[in-house]
Amino acid sequence: MTAIPDVVRSILAFVVVLGVLVFVHELGHYLAARWRGIRVEVFSIGFGQALTSWTDRHGTVWKLAWLPLGGYVKMHGQERPEDVPQEVRDSWIAGETFQGKSVASRAIVVAAGPFANFLLAVVVFAGLFLFAGRPVTLPVVAEVLPASAAAQAGMLPNDRIMAIDGKPIQTFGDLQKIVSTHPGDTLRMTIVRGDTDRVLPVTIGSHEADGHKVGLLGIKGGAVTFEKIGVGASLWGGVTQTWMITRDTLAGVAQMLSGSRGTEELGGPLRIAQMSGEVAQLGIASLISFIAVLSVNLGLINLFPIPVLDGGHLVFYAVEAVLGRPLSPRAQEYAFRSGLAVLAGLFVFATWNDLSHIGLFRWVAGLMG
Repeated sequence: MTAIPDVVRSILAFVVVLGVLVFVHELGHYLAARWRGIRVEVFSIGFGQALTSWTDRHGTVWKLAWLPLGGYVKMHGQERPEDVPQEVRDSWIAGETFQGKSVASRAIVVAAGPFANFLLAVVVFAGLFLFAGRPVTLPVVAEVLPASAAAQAGMLPNDRIMAIDGKPIQTFGDLQKIVSTHPGDTLRMTIVRGDTDRVLPVTIGSHEADGHKVGLLGIKGGAVTFEKIGVGASLWGGVTQTWMITRDTLAGVAQMLSGSRGTEELGGPLRIAQMSGEVAQLGIASLISFIAVLSVNLGLINLFPIPVLDGGHLVFYAVEAVLGRPLSPRAQEYAFRSGLAVLAGLFVFATWNDLSHIGLFRWVAGLMG
């Protein structure tokens, strides 16, 4: 009986999450196009037959289509002149076509979509920090790992580390910074256990990371509190949080390409739908935060230098700026075909991972067994 509500919740959350991300991305393209004097003919959320549509005073048709797996902005004169018949070119309004604009203007319009996704993430994180507070993990022991330095020193769950060698510890991050730089050293940790304070001498363990030793205590943090901060600190927190997600995502992609990290983490629409439903169950704040994280990923993916994606178009414009002319139609056609092949392969691979993650193949194997 609970499966149907779970499925419905996942579908609704997925539509909301993807709808917000697509709308913001395409709005970036739209606003940049208007700024550069380009007429926008269609702004569509979703693909296929329109569920509803209306035309604004600038002549743009706004559509909400039935297949919510993306969207697009159709700009006036967006096609290459050699790809359309003469009668279509004759209908173009001089000075308002996409292809008639400078390389810089076209690059601005294309880059504005990913930029809007990054901006959304900054604003969402800043808003969460301002109204809910900045999450801070306290230096409280949630779990002591077996045979670790903490276990040998006698640490227990719920111990709070107040100081190390007399230096006050405010957050779990403070603790990690000190421990990581003292592999093999014995540190005197002041802890609070229940109503009593005590000092434990702890000989820090170590492990190899990037060719050098890093200190290891062997505990997991637990308790999280929310620290109230001002507008300026919230905005800066939104920027830094967005940057950290970008950095970690790029690092993960690099590790996958080098083979040091598995590719089973790659997910597609099914994984996003499942995660959307799970996050929505945790509350509106968690869903909003999830949208911000996905917005960073969407903006970053679109900047990858793959033809068909925004990043691929930016590479073409960079080449055009250097050469003083666009690439030949044949070179662009081959590049776009290659880009489509890469995206199709990634989609199939991600969908395979999704189906494996939800256990479809195990279920089929059980039926056949």
